[in-house]
Amino acid sequence: MLLFALGFLLVILQPSTGQFPRVCANVQSLLRKECCPPWDGDGSPCGELSNRGSCQNILLSQAPLGPQFPFSGVDDREDWPSVFYNRTCRCEGNFMGFSCGECKFGFSGLNCTERQVKTRRNIFQLTASEKNKFLAYLNLAKNIPSQDYVIATGTYAQMNNGSNPMFRDINVYDLFVWMHYYASRDTLLGGSNVWRDIDFAHEAPGFLPWHRVFLLMWERQIQRITGDENFTIPYWDWRDAEDCEVCNDEYMGGRHPTNPNLLSPASIFSSWQVICTQSEEYNSQQALCSATGEGPIRRNPGNNDKSRTPRLPSSADVEFCLSLTQYESGSMDKMANYSFRNTLEGFADPQTAISNPAQSGLHNALHIYMNGSMSQVQGSANDPIFVLHHAFVDSIFERWLRKHRPMLEVYPAANAPIGHNRENYMVPFIPLYRNGEFFKSSRELGYDYEYLQEPALQSLQDFLTPYLQQARQIWAWLVGAAVFGGIVTAMLTGLIRACRKKKGGTSSEIQPLLIESEDYNNITYQSNF
Repeated sequence: MLLFALGFLLVILQPSTGQFPRVCANVQSLLRKECCPPWDGDGSPCGELSNRGSCQNILLSQAPLGPQFPFSGVDDREDWPSVFYNRTCRCEGNFMGFSCGECKFGFSGLNCTERQVKTRRNIFQLTASEKNKFLAYLNLAKNIPSQDYVIATGTYAQMNNGSNPMFRDINVYDLFVWMHYYASRDTLLGGSNVWRDIDFAHEAPGFLPWHRVFLLMWERQIQRITGDENFTIPYWDWRDAEDCEVCNDEYMGGRHPTNPNLLSPASIFSSWQVICTQSEEYNSQQALCSATGEGPIRRNPGNNDKSRTPRLPSSADVEFCLSLTQYESGSMDKMANYSFRNTLEGFADPQTAISNPAQSGLHNALHIYMNGSMSQVQGSANDPIFVLHHAFVDSIFERWLRKHRPMLEVYPAANAPIGHNRENYMVPFIPLYRNGEFFKSSRELGYDYEYLQEPALQSLQDFLTPYLQQARQIWAWLVGAAVFGGIVTAMLTGLIRACRKKKGGTSSEIQPLLIESEDYNNITYQSNF
């Protein structure tokens, strides 16, 4: 009870991170298409008086999109968030947030100048106290309303282009469930028509950066509602697992004794209500998910369609995936071959990297294996195993980044499916984040994984590796330059000696030593290589 009261107080006092800021979910803001709320620190929009940021026009990417979405002007998520707002806070330096009142990921302190790197740990390495605290934090988030964010219950057209706002409150945990739904929902075309081949968070290059941001925001929100600034999301390392190791009452909930599709009554998650799981009903009504309860979490791990997902992923699957050198390829969707992203997401075979949407590998395999709420994309975040699973998927993404050290330009700048180009803003996040901003090492974003942490010597090697690789690429030029330099040096030395001999005569008695014996050992040689 004390924890609940403390959390409720903290969520009132602290800003959160989500979708529509409550202060901008009103007629005035929607009609002006502006979301530049004042920062509490000085009362000025975006903290401008304190040089934290300023209200600016949104700069949208003009890069061409792929052919997967043949429409324009029919979906509120196109050119996010311009349908709702075309002016938002642009924060300076290490400041972040819809009012520039927060620090960027990886920074802390009054002026956001203190670097920090926190460690995400294997859930089975947590002590009993740490594990129980994590479960309590999850339940707390499910029962605390978000004070700073609301969700949309209607499209912009249904809101009469902003003159009739349609928003509602939501708890902190379900806010993230709703955001995952909103990014992956179908496009409503009017009547009973929908377009299903659209997803702003899956089946394209943005899959990994989008979920990376999602977890960072979720992690920060838990830190705030609990006051535990050291909290990090644990991960479940499911490689070579024979069954769902976290599916018991000690962790994420066991199986119900009489209904195998439900959770054990002994689990705190058995009382949770899911939201946003009835996509066909929303489509038929041309409506958005309103976040009303739709029944308990469903999960029946292992009783899935074995022809699609015969087993959980193996270590060999992960290692093969990590060996792929291309982040993205071809059509940059679920049909992409030899794509690290598509193979990790699970639409390509983890042994050949050839696209096979009829099978589910790696990331997708876990969702299908759970055989319940997690197996339907739009509502999958209802099951709290979602965050454990995606934290481990993110760690594989991090391993690939460290192994291949790609330049930002490796992330596609153009012709990706809608919303997935490098400079596109991620749907439906406010504050705004571009896909390319999170195509970099997790340590730059303030977190690491326990099993990826390296000793100092390895870190030095990692630092030197890219430079050594560049040296290998130009070794022939360097050797040539060294040889040429040696020849020139020899010729000059010969000329100097000849000149000195001619000038001073041939008597060795009057020739001084070129090098005093005591200085000889102090000579250093520097090669050109």
